[in-house]
Formats: sequence, structure tokens, C-alpha cells
Amino acid sequence: MTYKAILFDCDGVLLDSEPLGCEALAQAISAAGVPLTRAEAAQIFSGNGADQSRAWMSDAGLDAKAVFAEADRILFRMFDANVPHVPGIEPVLWDFDVAMAVCSNSSIVRLEKSIMRTPLAMRFAGQVYSAEQVALAKPAPDLALFAANRLGVAPEEAIFIDDNIHGIRCARDAGCLAVGFVGPSEHRPGHAERLLEAGADHLVHGMAEFHDLLNDLSLPLFERTA
Repeated sequence: MTYKAILFDCDGVLLDSEPLGCEALAQAISAAGVPLTRAEAAQIFSGNGADQSRAWMSDAGLDAKAVFAEADRILFRMFDANVPHVPGIEPVLWDFDVAMAVCSNSSIVRLEKSIMRTPLAMRFAGQVYSAEQVALAKPAPDLALFAANRLGVAPEEAIFIDDNIHGIRCARDAGCLAVGFVGPSEHRPGHAERLLEAGADHLVHGMAEFHDLLNDLSLPLFERTA
């Protein structure tokens, strides 16, 4: 197979923002009356879909809409100070001469406040997509199919990398090559195994391993001028 595109999840793959997101949720939930630490928020919410998170908050007697709004306010303030990149992402973005897009379940506003404010955004040339732009979020295949269509490639010509089982299922159902990513902030026991169980074709720990995989898949490199 000749691969012509790479589709990236955002939080946890391009940006090492999961700890910030968990801290923002912990602060928002605590302010709403349910004391929660960042570690507890990570254990409860990491990998959840929005519906699961809303259900937890409802069970805790919280107004999920208000909590999410406060968490976003806190998180965006953190992004004003720093938007951390996943270590090693720059060589992956700039060494390979293929089309690239971001496929995230995050809101358009969150993407504008995070990835679009970093130098990484230049590599995507506007190809940054939110689940708000399709009928169904991950794990449905809609977002991968949408991005592949926008890039002008067939889904089976695209590599989809995600650190979440929902993204892996999205990729597999769309027909993309699914790569499970275990990043530097990953803390969930057995998460790598869950990515494989969800259908990941490959599993990589860190961006250096992903770079090696892309070389093994013979993706074309940018020609460098002296």
C-alpha cells in the first residue's frame, strides 16, 4: 500500500495537553462542590467520550454544561501561558512529504485555542477538523472519512494515529491504517493492550517509534536543499 496522508488526533498525540485538561476538570468539578484531584480526574475521565463524562457528572449531582464551560475557561487560560507539544512531533510533521490533517473530537473553539496557536498548525495548512463538523464523533468513522475526502485521498491511503480506543475504532471502520499511540503522559494501566484490542494495526510508544514506523512504511521524505 502507498500511503498518501496522515491523520492525527490532537490532544495526547500532537499536544501533550491531557494533564492540563485533567487539571482543568478537577478544578471545575471541585469548584462545583465535589472535591477532585487531577489524578482522580485522569482516572475517571481519560479516554471517556463526552456522553460518559456527562453521565458521571449527572450521577454526582453536577450541571455538566456548567462544569464543562468552567473547565474550558480554566484550560484556555492555561493555553494562554503554554501549549505543550508531544516530544518528537516536529520531525514527524516536517520529514515526510505527504498530506496531513488533524481529526479531533475537541470543539472548534478548543482547537483554535490550542493547536491553531502553535507553530505546528503551519504544517496542516487549514486541515484541522473537529467532530463538530460531522454527524457523529469518534468512534464513528465520520471524521476520518471527512478528512480523507478533504485531502483528496482514499481512506485506505491514510494512516490514522490516536491515543484513544475511540480513535482507533474510527480509523478501522473508515478503512485507514490504525496506529495506537502511547504518549509520555500516559498513565492508564493496560492502555497499550486496549488500543490493540480496539483494532490498532500498529502500536508505538512515543513519536520516535512513530517516525521509525513511517520510514518502515516507505513514506516519501521531503527533499532537503543544501
